[in-house]
Amino acid sequence: MNSSFWFFPASALINAVTSTVLGFYLIFTGISNRVARYLLFFCVSVAAWSYCYFFWQISTDADSALFWARALMFGAIFSSISYLHLVLVFLKLDNLKFYKITIVIFYVFSLFWVIANLTPYFVAGITARSYFKFWPLPGPFYTPYLVAFFAHVVYASILLFKNYRQSRGSQKISSFLLLAGIVVAFIGGSTNYPLWYGIDIAPWGNVLVGVYVVLTVYAMLKYKLMDIKVVSAELFTGLLAIILLTDLFLSKNSTEIIFRALVVVAFGVFGIMLIRSVRHEVKRREEIQRLAEQLNDANARLQALDKLKSEFLSISAHQLRTPLTVIKGYVSMIQEGDYGKLNNPKIETVLDNVYKSNEHLIYLVNDFLDVSRIEGGRTSYTFVKTDLKKVAEELVMEITLPIKEKDLQFKVEIAKNLPQVTVDMEKIRNVMLNFLTNAVKYTPKGWLKMELFKKGRQIVYQVSDNGIGLTKFDLENVFQKFYRAEEAKKITATGVGLGLFVVKKFIEAHDGEVFVESPGPGQGATFGFKLPIKRVG
Repeated sequence: MNSSFWFFPASALINAVTSTVLGFYLIFTGISNRVARYLLFFCVSVAAWSYCYFFWQISTDADSALFWARALMFGAIFSSISYLHLVLVFLKLDNLKFYKITIVIFYVFSLFWVIANLTPYFVAGITARSYFKFWPLPGPFYTPYLVAFFAHVVYASILLFKNYRQSRGSQKISSFLLLAGIVVAFIGGSTNYPLWYGIDIAPWGNVLVGVYVVLTVYAMLKYKLMDIKVVSAELFTGLLAIILLTDLFLSKNSTEIIFRALVVVAFGVFGIMLIRSVRHEVKRREEIQRLAEQLNDANARLQALDKLKSEFLSISAHQLRTPLTVIKGYVSMIQEGDYGKLNNPKIETVLDNVYKSNEHLIYLVNDFLDVSRIEGGRTSYTFVKTDLKKVAEELVMEITLPIKEKDLQFKVEIAKNLPQVTVDMEKIRNVMLNFLTNAVKYTPKGWLKMELFKKGRQIVYQVSDNGIGLTKFDLENVFQKFYRAEEAKKITATGVGLGLFVVKKFIEAHDGEVFVESPGPGQGATFGFKLPIKRVG
């Protein structure tokens, strides 16, 4: 036999071995899910067709050739219907009534072809054609079978193409591979049919059927783990290996056999290295994907908890503010003698403490409400032209008494001729007051300094002191929500760490920036903000 003839049984054997190996792989790795079971059905069908094809090609007499030609048709009949059923299961369409009826009709026709194949009405006989001594002749039912065969292929292709266009990620890759498999099989397998009708075209594309099987199994087992570039690299390696092995079978002399065998070995080493690298990449991707999913789940839970916390803070703060305001009003009325004159200094002292504690609670509730509005995007701002110099002077008058009570030195430097700025006056006033009250609170003795000036294209407000100071870690976190410096906790345990967080958000809403400086613990600190001149009226 010439080398061209050996190509055809060799390609059939390659297809058979490929399908068998993949089938056993499915069995040994478990076929518990429906997709895997139909994939095994498909592999068995192609393997049956390929083995019978091989024995038909090496037959030495007409009777055995006719037997194997009819036998291979059983595999051919079920290969197309099993593939269509596999696609329906993979796309989760097989439970829909329309597709259930469709696949049942196709199976009924397939059973009819199986029965017809037992008679001369399917494969009529054997004749010599092209390279082949024994080529089958079509019976009257063979052409209708071919129509049904290609109907399966076209129908599966349409379903996969629709899914490819609509899906994303791994599902899209899988649909692409299955669709590519059909195209490869159509090109390769269709070269078998011309000789049946006397057209002198040999089945050179037969070897591509093995690629078709590989693509299909690959799509089902690997698509969740791999990127399309990685898939393409491995498939290219497998395809090239098949081509090289086929080329080895076609060698004409010993020199060619040795040379091509060395090429196959060299490529085999390269292929093994590539497969190992791909497996390593798959493992890494699996781990990264698992960690990413865990991170996403944790993030979702944290966001849900944060939302619940914000809602709780908002509701609690609203519920608390009303009674606190009422308490403040009644205490103030008692202190002013609206319910009669107080003649007991102890009661006056107690009422004064109640008033101060109530004011502190109102301040905390307002902070909670501000945080809730900020995080919910519900903070409203009323921008008006404001003279910050006037605001600063009012704050000096307001803070004078607490400063005198602690016997602190207080220096004020307010630049002259400062332009008005367009800001939310109430919020900027609260920011300025926050820096002042913190400086007084955390400076046991010594001095503090308030400054307001223009620098370049910015207006700067800052408050400095020689109080408890800040560590490097404090400087990095002091504007974070619920953060309090360790030294600050020693001074007073009543703070919750929301004031500076709110301050930062208010200033950022004005397109400004906050800043803090400190040489270190026990060496004081400077807190301030900068507003851009673009807000100058």
